[in-house]
Amino acid sequence: MKKIVIHNPGNYDKLKIEEFNLPEISKNKVQIKIAFIGINYADVLIRWGVYKSAKDFVGWPITPGFELSGIVEKVGEGVTNFKPGDKVFAVTRFGGYSTHIQLEEDFVFHIPKGLSLETSAAFPAVFLTAYHALFQNVVIRKGANVLIHSCAGGVGSALLQLCKVLELNSVGIVGSTHKVDIAKKLGANYVIDKSKENLWKRAEEICPQGYDIILDANGASTLKDSYLHLAPSGKLMCYGFHSMLRDWE
Repeated sequence: MKKIVIHNPGNYDKLKIEEFNLPEISKNKVQIKIAFIGINYADVLIRWGVYKSAKDFVGWPITPGFELSGIVEKVGEGVTNFKPGDKVFAVTRFGGYSTHIQLEEDFVFHIPKGLSLETSAAFPAVFLTAYHALFQNVVIRKGANVLIHSCAGGVGSALLQLCKVLELNSVGIVGSTHKVDIAKKLGANYVIDKSKENLWKRAEEICPQGYDIILDANGASTLKDSYLHLAPSGKLMCYGFHSMLRDWE
């Protein structure tokens, strides 16, 4: 099998394709021939060498990748929910940039009807992050006002869709005009285009009483103002610190 391996931090040239022997299938494991992988900003951080859990749990060399889809090739003893030929998607703590992978059964899921291999490979990481932010950290009340930074990105777009399902009043922020229609199609009630509008002035016009939930992926550049625009008892959720990281590109 083949993997993309990073031996030390840096630019794209650090991504190396290497050959490995495929191990025998282990008990309770599902072997997947990978069709598609999801590429996340966290994978870039791994390549830069600034992703803490990558250093703590793996170190160098490392194969990035948190999500994938493919076809089950083999199942180990004790696996009950999958068989060869099943179309699946899966989550993994690193190792997704590969032609094959073996994972515990609990990390593998059947692809629902209507969801393609391509789409399902990019589903779990962003939606698990968005679900954790909304469902496990705040008390959801119908009609709550939610401000979402970077709402056209991976997690941001998942948050918009979940807000629509939960009947929350979502205000999405984008950095480019061409993303406005995307955010609206994903369910945003309002969209602030900060390339043309004063972000915080417009945010105050939309919700002068402040926001019940603000989800911020930027970090230093917006964190203080996000906090200042919370309603009483509002919650500020940080799911990234993009503005604090060095641009290696």
